[in-house]
Amino acid sequence: MENHRIFIVEDDKKIAQLLADTLRKYQYDVAIVEDFDRVTEESLAFNPHLILLDINLPSYDGYYWCRQLRQHTMCPILFISARSGDMDQVFALENGGDDFITKPFHYEIVLAKIRSHLRRTFGEYAPNQSERTVKIGALTLYIERMELHVRENIVPLQKKECVILELLMDASPKVVSRENLLEELWDDQSFVDENTLNVNMTRVRKKLADYGVTSTIETVRGAGYRFLPDPEES
Repeated sequence: MENHRIFIVEDDKKIAQLLADTLRKYQYDVAIVEDFDRVTEESLAFNPHLILLDINLPSYDGYYWCRQLRQHTMCPILFISARSGDMDQVFALENGGDDFITKPFHYEIVLAKIRSHLRRTFGEYAPNQSERTVKIGALTLYIERMELHVRENIVPLQKKECVILELLMDASPKVVSRENLLEELWDDQSFVDENTLNVNMTRVRKKLADYGVTSTIETVRGAGYRFLPDPEES
């Protein structure tokens, strides 16, 4: 079974390293942010199951980064901060956080909260006792994880890529209209350029091709898009 991945966004190097060392002892895969101007990019590359996020950070604070991360992931985000005011905890939750741990902390509490959130999101307490998946042939889309499993390969997805694949794979071989895709991808379609959907679709196609997926996304002129699985895998 794959180890859960935890991404640490903490500018105190000593605390970050102690957290990482402790988590690795419990068989978690851990990455610590390296560039505080590229928190979102590094998180997307690591594709974590859970994020530990400080508030006081260089350049932008944790509230800002939580909002940015929420555009791409629904994984649990746990704030860890020396701030202990009620409003700090309110801001953390209102900006997309799932929990708040006050420094100094006991590592047992951090571990317990991590286990609890992972169980609720991916484990025994997850909705319907299982993850939402869409399976076609050798492809399995894990929606909460935002991962596409292709045999032994795991393809990390961004949020919009995952939404596109979920809609197309779930409807396959039927056509999904452009209007339906736009409605699911953007809350306010009036501010979405006509070409934006095409750009996102191109990214999904390229990612599939990069990982050797032979299934294709077909453009149906005047109607929308259709997911065509590899006939040998269907």
